Amino acid sequence: MAGPLFGIASHLLAHAGERLRVERRRAFGVPDAARPIVAAALAELEDGPVLWVVPTPAAAHAMEDEVALYVERVPVVRLPESERLPYELSGDDPASVERRDRALAVLGEGHRAIVIASWAALAEHCPGPETRSEPVRIRVGQRCSPPELAQRLEAAGYRIGPLAERPGEAARHGGVVDVFPVGGERPVRIEFFGDEVESIRAVDLATQRSVGRLEVAEFPPAGLATRSVQEAARELANRLAQAGPAAETILHELELIAEGGRSRYPGFFTALLSRSTALDFVPDSALVIVDDEREGYEALARTTEYFARVREERVRRGQLPPGLPDLLAGAEALRERLAAFARRADLLRFGTEELGVERLPVRPAPTFGGHVQRAVAEAARLARSGSRVVIASQQAVRLAELLEEERVPVALVRAVDDPSPGVVTATAAVASAGVVVGEDLWLFTDSELFGFRKQRRTVRRREAIRPELLADLEVGCYLVHAEHGIARFGGLVRRTIGGVEREYLELQYAEGDRLYVPTDQLDAVSRYIGPSDRPPTVTRLGTGEWAHTKRRVQRAVATMARDLLELYAKRQLAQGFAYPPDTPWQLEMEAAFPYVETPDQLAAIEDVKRDMESPRPMDRLICGDVGFGKTEVAIRAAFKAVMAGKQVAVLVPTTVLAEQHGRTFRERLAGFPVRIEVLSRFRSEAEQRAIVEATARGDVDILIGTHRILQKDVQFRDLGLLIVDEEQRFGVAQKEHLKKLRTEIDVLSLSATPIPRTLQMSLSGIRDMSTIMTPPEDRQPVRTYVTAWDDEIVREAIMRELQRGGQVYFVHNRVQSIGKVYERLRQLVPEARIAVGHGRMPEEKLERVMAEFAAGEHDVLLCTTIIESGLDIPNVNTIIIDQADKLGLAQLYQLRGRVGRSDRQAYAYLLYSPDRALSETAQRRLEAIFESQELGAGLQIALRDLEIRGAGNLLGTEQSGYIAAVGFELYSKLLAEAVEALRSAYAGAPAPPREQPPRPTVDLPLSAFVPESYVPDPHQRLAIYQRLARAETAADIAQLREEVRDRYGPLPEPVEHLLLLALVRVLAARAGVESVTADEEMVHVRVRGGVRPEQAARVKALGARCLLVGPNQVRIDLGLAGREWTTWLVRALRALAPEPRPSPVPA
Repeated sequence: MAGPLFGIASHLLAHAGERLRVERRRAFGVPDAARPIVAAALAELEDGPVLWVVPTPAAAHAMEDEVALYVERVPVVRLPESERLPYELSGDDPASVERRDRALAVLGEGHRAIVIASWAALAEHCPGPETRSEPVRIRVGQRCSPPELAQRLEAAGYRIGPLAERPGEAARHGGVVDVFPVGGERPVRIEFFGDEVESIRAVDLATQRSVGRLEVAEFPPAGLATRSVQEAARELANRLAQAGPAAETILHELELIAEGGRSRYPGFFTALLSRSTALDFVPDSALVIVDDEREGYEALARTTEYFARVREERVRRGQLPPGLPDLLAGAEALRERLAAFARRADLLRFGTEELGVERLPVRPAPTFGGHVQRAVAEAARLARSGSRVVIASQQAVRLAELLEEERVPVALVRAVDDPSPGVVTATAAVASAGVVVGEDLWLFTDSELFGFRKQRRTVRRREAIRPELLADLEVGCYLVHAEHGIARFGGLVRRTIGGVEREYLELQYAEGDRLYVPTDQLDAVSRYIGPSDRPPTVTRLGTGEWAHTKRRVQRAVATMARDLLELYAKRQLAQGFAYPPDTPWQLEMEAAFPYVETPDQLAAIEDVKRDMESPRPMDRLICGDVGFGKTEVAIRAAFKAVMAGKQVAVLVPTTVLAEQHGRTFRERLAGFPVRIEVLSRFRSEAEQRAIVEATARGDVDILIGTHRILQKDVQFRDLGLLIVDEEQRFGVAQKEHLKKLRTEIDVLSLSATPIPRTLQMSLSGIRDMSTIMTPPEDRQPVRTYVTAWDDEIVREAIMRELQRGGQVYFVHNRVQSIGKVYERLRQLVPEARIAVGHGRMPEEKLERVMAEFAAGEHDVLLCTTIIESGLDIPNVNTIIIDQADKLGLAQLYQLRGRVGRSDRQAYAYLLYSPDRALSETAQRRLEAIFESQELGAGLQIALRDLEIRGAGNLLGTEQSGYIAAVGFELYSKLLAEAVEALRSAYAGAPAPPREQPPRPTVDLPLSAFVPESYVPDPHQRLAIYQRLARAETAADIAQLREEVRDRYGPLPEPVEHLLLLALVRVLAARAGVESVTADEEMVHVRVRGGVRPEQAARVKALGARCLLVGPNQVRIDLGLAGREWTTWLVRALRALAPEPRPSPVPA
């Protein structure tokens, strides 16, 4: 697919095509801004792969997306480097492994592409192309059994599990095998008929449904499935056999690999046991582009030196055996290898033609430093003189309007192909810098126009399989039955009653009581999620305690819903200030945002502006994950208010956060005449007095502060907008004050704790909310390690961050012992500048420490959880949390969110004491944070308690108690019912019925369940049961039938029966049927309220002797119906409740 600016590289080729042809080694003088354009142009001239070697991993990241803007027909691939610590036994990021395998395949197979690699990525050892095992090939009609294919895949390094979710994984379900090929985009499904391959189909990862047929499939080997690696493992194991305890773990893994097994740490052992590099995959005829060789050489030399130092230190400490091979090739060896390529292009910043350097007709574009009118005038002048002018900016539409006002022809396009002379071509692409090509094409980007470079690096996220909430159950977790209360989950149990076999959920209640819930009644069961880690009290069956608890919660939610509705009604009647539309300055300010806005962010901004421009007072909550861009929404709202002559108050919970917001607001609004002041305990009394007086006069436009700004002496001349950050952290008095303000001025609340979707739906129409769920494009998941305290790990983690110019948070949440930790860190990392910060320090000292750390004057901030909320320092990308087992999951999640706020890979280390056994709760909490490495995981199952905390924050502390009593799912349902009843009462409409009619009882003599032989994984069986219990239409069941057939193969009889019973239940509910039961002679379909005449007529019209219609029921004579009785049952139910006819469409 062509990049949006491919016409720029085409123009360079038109001007300098022959000069760009590389038949031997050549050097080009190229400014930084033009490097991706020159690389794209060089690649367009090639038929095979082009390797582009850049100095550092950061440069590789940046260039990956940058060059993709300029290529027309050439794919762009990056060879990633390992993110492991040197000689660290840890798992690999599957996405990174997949990208590396894909890049090596592109090079080895000679495909046309640009492969971008840093020196560090090229230096990493890997098995050479000649040693790789043969791929596993399979074709339709081939003789092969499912176990045989699974065995071949395992031998090729594939991991066999319940689902094939990632490259290198396979799953077998009876006669169906799913495989996710290494380097592939999606899984492949192979279905067998006996011992023959019947069909091969591509699979959509998100839905797990087949999306296309294939005749042949090929699965490249995964991980360590190579002969040379196995031989090297055997050889190294023999050498280390006498090395003692330091070699135990490594020896165990080596023996496993030598026998053809799969190591838990394939990335580490691949590098350890191989001597080839990615350069061995590059064809001799390929073009190699080397970007600043000297810088790359020096960067790799530093890295290899660091690896060697770490290895020596670990050997000295007895943590590694001596004699382990290097993980990376040396800088000199790599330089010599690169020099051996016949066709090589060097890109140099400096150099003259006298020195043999080819100067290309491209130079950096002039800049305008945010003076938009000057930029527009210059673009207009160039266009009028006949030049080709291209504008690549997020503000392309608005800039086009300004150019049209200058009477200049403008073309708004998705992609720049061949820009016309005398025309300004505008596109919304985001490039890092502009250039002038051949003196007749001018490319301007946000960097030149606004003085800000929009940072963008697309993170390619693979769609995940979203697990059903119940499907993720483990034995021992807590469930809530709507009628019987809270119980422990005892597992799935198969039982035979009256000759009929079914599968049940076993619920364990107090005093040994057990309840077996049929799988077709799963909609009455929900997972218990409470507001804290404390386990709930299990209900006693046969008592009135559960009914009493439910009534108490119903009364509480009704009262709260009434309060919310009354406040909402007052706001609807109140007359507020309607803000005018955006001004040109608003455009300039928003264009200067240095990142690409996410879709959620843009939607939230639109919501806020719409509220502000309406005459009623705004009361909107913006909630979302830590660092997902809520502050930018607030800044834009504040600027809009100031542009209309109004004052803005920003209320924050902590002094440190007030200072942070003060800096952020000042930086963002620096180019505009906006006065911003911070009122907090960090200011002297005289300074506070001066700020208060200036605010009263109207001289202060935006006042940021803690609850101090709510005190009586703070008066605004014309307050228009109040922004509240983390409102739940304020006291009762402050909240009452805010409640009063909500009916008078616009209020925008920000919350870093996500709000569950079910709660949003319950409150829809009475609380305005916008949710930001999408991470910024340049954010990567934080790599998380859970480990006992180890001096070497702590030192390595800090040193790795310092070596790449970053900073570190070290969290120790006990003020009493923070001094001892400081001394220990000083001994471990004497090179680091360490500062200490906590809430009990004198105010001025804490302010100074925080300001110095933000300015980069300290390397490590040793602190308490004072950083948990709001602090945003993008240069901090490692956080070490001491005694992590003593912190709650929500707290850990938010602390981890303090890092990873730039495009660098971030790391979190959760440490616990090595001499203390972890409690079960602490272990589960740490496992959950470790498993939730995907961005935005705060809104997924592993972090549901964070949402519940968000729910408690939104609804108040008292409601948290009620959530704990019945669990969050049931609480949300009761709240939704209360809101709906009250809303109907206010509207004068009849209240909806409190209770829905009970589900029809369906009791038929059919064994109905999902056999383990058909779907072995209990979680997947639960997901099927849950989907069936939730099905509301015959179409839902038909769709599920297709999906199950597609995923697991032909349906066995018990599954056919299961689907039939679900269909009977759905049709019976629509027909108003009370029960469907059977005895030895008849099936009885009893209709609630009796069979109506039109129903009786429709059943009789079926003309079947086996159907007998009475006043209260329809019966099916089993003797007359024979084996067709189920068919006649479905027909009778359809006749009792025919499908609703679509309304006629008017002509």
